[in-house]
Amino acid sequence: MGDLPQPGEHDDPDEPGRQPSPFPFGPGGPFGPGGLDLSRIDIAQMMRMLQSEGPVNWEVARQVAEQVATNGEPEVGFGESAHRELEELVRAAQSHVVAETGLTTALQTPMQTVTPRGWANLHAGALRNVVEPLAKTLEDAMTAAQEADGLLDAESMEPDQPDLGAMLGLPPGTDPFGRLLTTLAPLLLGMQAGSMIGYLAQHALGRYDLPLPTDDAPSLCFVVPNIDAFQREWSLPATDLRFYVALHEVVHAAQRAVPWVQSRLVRLAIDYVSAYEVDPGAFEARFGDVDPTDPASLASIAERPEALLGAMQSDRQRAVLDTLQTFTSVVEGYADSVLDRIGARMIGSYGQIHEAMKRHRLERGEADRFIEGLLGLHLDREHYERGEAFCRGVLERAGPEGLNRLWEREEMLPTPAELEAPGLWLARIDLPDG
Repeated sequence: MGDLPQPGEHDDPDEPGRQPSPFPFGPGGPFGPGGLDLSRIDIAQMMRMLQSEGPVNWEVARQVAEQVATNGEPEVGFGESAHRELEELVRAAQSHVVAETGLTTALQTPMQTVTPRGWANLHAGALRNVVEPLAKTLEDAMTAAQEADGLLDAESMEPDQPDLGAMLGLPPGTDPFGRLLTTLAPLLLGMQAGSMIGYLAQHALGRYDLPLPTDDAPSLCFVVPNIDAFQREWSLPATDLRFYVALHEVVHAAQRAVPWVQSRLVRLAIDYVSAYEVDPGAFEARFGDVDPTDPASLASIAERPEALLGAMQSDRQRAVLDTLQTFTSVVEGYADSVLDRIGARMIGSYGQIHEAMKRHRLERGEADRFIEGLLGLHLDREHYERGEAFCRGVLERAGPEGLNRLWEREEMLPTPAELEAPGLWLARIDLPDG
């Protein structure tokens, strides 16, 4: 499909060839280097403003997600006709998916059509239970690092020296500089989670472009303005593309509705983020010189969102990551195999659309890198192709009925070795349960 038209470029006019940052405090963002001016902010007032009820400031996350999703511009709406057409296409997709997979859960999924802002709002809630364990791990690590450095000895203070900790509402004698990162963590994680969600909302066509570990009920969610923009950028037949997206979303929602599938994805993501471990030396090297009275010093934290996680990477995450990538490869490979079998016979421009979609899901820039660092979700073309190859191997040996046994129970999932050798998987699942 090398002759496909390339989508339009969206370069930063101030720096040709560079994509604008999706992170408001990252390089190229509105509050990035040279753009974040805290010189007029009263420090005590700022510290009170940063207080959060939980480990993540979700109000900030939601506001940032909406702002990034829309680029601060009025949203493009869509007519009722788009909703009605997608409803009809979903009903057709559901009947084909059930016939191909046996997953009758495909018939029970509610549907909505939204703008990017609506997608961002939905996912700001749906990802909460995965982001918060990470935030708690980070909060505990920051507290431990602070305790390792110790608190100010109140008796060592000069008699006329003001207690800045008490001024900021901290226990008397507390080192406000040591507490700064703990105080900033909910805000920073809120901003970065919101940035990630908002940037994904700019590109999302539906809920399941990525195997995000959402924990709400499976649903069909079509981002109509993005679908229409994608259709124009790639010069695709409009109805063909909408039916393709409907098939894609229906089969993924049907997988998520299998009782153990979504819970496994969320559990693996929580295991991954809970396995972060702080290296006090690395943490101190990155953040120990932060001065809350220096606006440039405060801005330097926000300019490096990846540094928060980079100081906490853990060897324990590798085993979880292998399991997570194997699982998501199977989920995505199965969905692609269903799309191939239905789409090839139902959609005239299927090959062109499928190639464009492959490129679409692998090109998310900085948000994709943050998702990888946050949740371990890094799926490149090789991972998708490995899942597809496994499914093709099973289909050749046992047909669709054999492949559909994947969803009977959690123990039916292939191991990493079986993912490379479908025959081994078929031999194992045919053994007596004992």
